[in-house]
Amino acid sequence: MPFWWPLIVLAFAYAICRFLLMLIPPNVPSIDVDASDVLAHGKDTEENSFIYIPPRGRSQQSDKKVQCYEPATMKYLGYFPALSPTEVKERVTLSRKAQKTWAQSSFKVRRQFLRILLKYIIEHQELICEVSSRDTGKTMVDASLGEIMTTCEKITWLLSEGERWLKPENRSSGRAMLHKVSRVEFHPLGVIGAIVPWNYPFHNIFNPMLAAVFSGNGIVIKVSEHASWSGCFYFRIIQAALAAVGAPENLVDVITGFAETGEALVSSVDKMIFVGSTAVGKMIMRNAAETLTPVTLELGGKDAFIICEDADVSHVAQVAVRGTLQSSGQNCAGAERFYVHKDIYTSFISQVTKIVKSVSAGPPLTGRYDMGAICLQEHSETLQSLVNDALDKGAEIAVRGSFGHLGEDAVDQYFPPTVLVNVNHNMKIMKEEAFGPIMPIMQFCTDEEVIKLANDSRYALGCAVFSGSKHRAKQIASQIQCGVAAINDFASNYMCQSLPFGGVKDSGFGRFAGIEGLRACCLVKSVVEDRFWPLIKTKIPKPIQASFSLAKNKKIYPVAENAFEFQEALVETLYGLNIWDRLRSLIDVLKFLTDQSSHVSRSRKSH
Repeated sequence: MPFWWPLIVLAFAYAICRFLLMLIPPNVPSIDVDASDVLAHGKDTEENSFIYIPPRGRSQQSDKKVQCYEPATMKYLGYFPALSPTEVKERVTLSRKAQKTWAQSSFKVRRQFLRILLKYIIEHQELICEVSSRDTGKTMVDASLGEIMTTCEKITWLLSEGERWLKPENRSSGRAMLHKVSRVEFHPLGVIGAIVPWNYPFHNIFNPMLAAVFSGNGIVIKVSEHASWSGCFYFRIIQAALAAVGAPENLVDVITGFAETGEALVSSVDKMIFVGSTAVGKMIMRNAAETLTPVTLELGGKDAFIICEDADVSHVAQVAVRGTLQSSGQNCAGAERFYVHKDIYTSFISQVTKIVKSVSAGPPLTGRYDMGAICLQEHSETLQSLVNDALDKGAEIAVRGSFGHLGEDAVDQYFPPTVLVNVNHNMKIMKEEAFGPIMPIMQFCTDEEVIKLANDSRYALGCAVFSGSKHRAKQIASQIQCGVAAINDFASNYMCQSLPFGGVKDSGFGRFAGIEGLRACCLVKSVVEDRFWPLIKTKIPKPIQASFSLAKNKKIYPVAENAFEFQEALVETLYGLNIWDRLRSLIDVLKFLTDQSSHVSRSRKSH
């Protein structure tokens, strides 16, 4: 019988065993999270049953409370304390104490923590999406796409590959250190700080938390003042899951407040992750510089969406509208600049006009609306000013969507989906981050022109390129300055959680997500040790040793007369380009080592 038959049988048996093991459900405990006070159809107390109208023209930051309300209805949700710098430092200290214990936890325990979270998320999708919808105004479908799917994908990636990328990684030792073993180790940094935005409150909390906790860190997260109500509920889920695996209290904390709270966090932690505007990101950097705290900045975006003449127009039109209107256009990596080849410009506009014309915006939990509210107070006025600027400079509105039944007090929280045509780069809409449901469409003639247009922006987060030729799309995307590129798709990168996410220029630097983001939560330590200890040790060659006189008890300098010649021979032996020169130099090295009494001369090469 051929020798490889037993190997085939063993491999088949192993595969069968793995398959049978997959059929056995993992033992994952359920957690109980009190949600009685966040259900939209629960009993409203007298205190929070009224319409809340935030004061216009001034910030809440003079208050000691973070007031929360539903953007879609202006219904009051409650308030949370704005923590002082002293309180923030106390929270970080508690997390630091807990982290020292958690750093010793096994990956088995950390994976169980992830499984508990995953089980809860899958079983409570509606609750999680409803809370996000109430606090930010997005539809339930938008919440499912941006909150649930992305978070579940990150958890399953960490379960599958997380430990692999945090284990010590062997590296080559090079020629001079062949007798050494080299590796990179990944140790927890300590306490990670994160300041996250409001647009996806569930995922924005879970994204940095999952990476930080799985890599052995503690984390303190400052949630946005515009999404504190949902953030504090989501924190309960994390607390319950940590308690279920016996993790120390205060390992993870969620804090509320304004700028003062965030500034205190930056100066207290071992690494800072910030997701938000470019202006605030620069302030984060200045504050972090005082303590040399490393930072990851994921800032604004003005992503280019490029459609070549050989693309499937009807298909791309559907993707383009989704890329514009997802979460009412309030996406870090949203499509904000559309470049369409002149040959299909009219056809594309006709297709998107039909789609957008049928879109209606309204309170997401009170009817079947395609698009929800604008989260930030007065942001609709900013969006309209961008549209007005474009109109003043020659642009035209091709179509606008409609409104459903809006509450009288919430009218200003909505903005109709808008398609602008005949735009150019002299208009603010093509320069400034809109963060809203506006689709400005500009035509181009050649690939070289569209590449130049796409790069003509201070932002450089992502891009999407559509073409019937995948090679052509890849060629265009490769020349666009950005950190994220999708070929014949939009924003699919973020669902591939093994990939890093981040941009360049005014879109920030550093990466979260993926292998790079996970390891960014670590102290990366290089380690070298003897391969054959104690048989072979590193010794300083005699020609470059300082001799030592026992009689006089002192070192005798200089080193050997031929020390430099020895070094020359050693360098050529190790790194010479010609094998014969290396062999000749090796003979010289051996002569130096064996015959210290005589001077070994080497002919110097002319340079």
